[in-house]
Order: sequence, then C-alpha cells, then structure tokens
Amino acid sequence: MPSRRERIYDIIFEADTPLGKAFDVVLIISILLSVLAVMLDSVPALHARWGAFFYFLEWLFTVLFTVEYLVRLWCIGKPWAYARSFYGIVDLLGVLPAYISLLLAGSQYMLVIRLLRVLRVFRVLRLMRYVGEAQALTEAMRASRRKITVFLFTVATLVVIFGSLMFLIESPEAGFTSIPRSVYWAVVTLTTVGYGDISPLTPLGQAVSSVVMILGYAIIAVPTGIVTVELSRSMRYQTGRVCPGCGKEGHDDNARFCKFCGAELDPGHPSGE
Repeated sequence: MPSRRERIYDIIFEADTPLGKAFDVVLIISILLSVLAVMLDSVPALHARWGAFFYFLEWLFTVLFTVEYLVRLWCIGKPWAYARSFYGIVDLLGVLPAYISLLLAGSQYMLVIRLLRVLRVFRVLRLMRYVGEAQALTEAMRASRRKITVFLFTVATLVVIFGSLMFLIESPEAGFTSIPRSVYWAVVTLTTVGYGDISPLTPLGQAVSSVVMILGYAIIAVPTGIVTVELSRSMRYQTGRVCPGCGKEGHDDNARFCKFCGAELDPGHPSGE
C-alpha cells in the first residue's frame, strides 16, 4: 500500500489521476486569481479603496504557495534536483517577491511572475507533447550556442563599424553626437526596428543607412537557420512522464531512467524511500 508521501506525490506531480488533475486545476485558478489581485492593486483608484483586501489576498496566496512548495520538496525523491529545475525555480520565484517586499517596498508587484506556473496547464490538458517540443527547441539552442556566439560577435563588430562611420559622416544636428549614440542608431537600423529618433540627413549617410537596412534583413535569417538545423537533429517524440527523483518531464517513450538525474522512471514511487 502506498505511503502517505507517495499518495501526496501522485496528487501533486501526476495529472493522470482525478485528484492530481483536480489539484492542478485548483492550483492554476489560484495562480490566476493571485496575479489578477496584484495587477488590480497597481491601479491607484482600486488600491485606495481595496488596498487592505488586496494585501490580505497577496499574503494568503503567498502562504498557500509557500506551503505547496515545501510539500513538493518533501514528497519528491531528490528535493535539491527539483529546486534547481525550471518548475522548481519558478515555484520559488512565485513566493520570493512577497518576502522581499518586507525589506524593499514595491517588489511585491513582481509576483506576476507566478503566471509562469500556469505552464502546468500542459499537463492537465495532456499537451505534454508540446512541452517535449519546447525542450527539443531548448536543446537545439544549447547545441548551437557557439555558432550563435560567433554570429553575435560579428553583428556587434558591424554595428560598431557602421556607427563609427555614421559619426564621421553625419553632424551632431542629425543626432549623431557621439560614437556610442551612433552605435545605438546602427543597432536600431540593423535590427529593422527603426525608432526614427536619429535619422541621417546627408545623401552619403542615407546611402549607408540603406546598406545597413538591407543587411539587417539578411542577418535576421542567420540565427533562424542555425537553430533550425540543430532542431532537426534533436527533435524526437517525448512523453509527459514525471521523474519521481527530480520532477522533470519530457522523457523518451521507452525510457527506463531519467535522463536528467538517473532515477528510475517508476511513477508514484519516489526514490530515496
């Protein structure tokens, strides 16, 4: 017969059981209500009238989420591994701003980061396939980090060169008052954002701007191609099984052990008993 710790683990970490699904639904509703309360509290008129009520709700949800976070650490086999995982960090950040606000006024509004916890809706709606695809995208970006680093270094070199060139061509009246400000113009132009706060006035400056803008369209496609190649290599179907050791998801369909911590994938039986 499963122990109390194992039963709580099934409710909190597994969405396949009625109690597990109900827990996740209640959790998501509570998160949405807590974020809504924080947002409404930032409206001066509502804060003046309902400030005390919003303050009460803020700490009510904070205490509930703190207890939930501690229970998660208690019932999982490897609490430190879960605490360092994506969901573990998000859970901690969901309560941390409230305690920081006791020392730093105003930081409680960062509690809107709790909205990230709604990502658990993927488990409730059995959409873990998309979470697996997101993890494949993360792996692809990690695999292409060296190529992207070289690419970013090249772009940084280009914006410094073009910014310095425009500082020599254009006058301060056009807004090019220094090389750093000219580099800012190059970044805005190369990325095709085009705020328009700094614009070249001379024909030569406008010609250089045209080259930078055309180059910008070509450059945007480079990181997309790099990540796409790596994504095609790492993409594979993954399931939504939760590791009882570290709490991470997205394992291969035929996996027997967690690819993150090495624990045996035996749902409902946390390791370390």
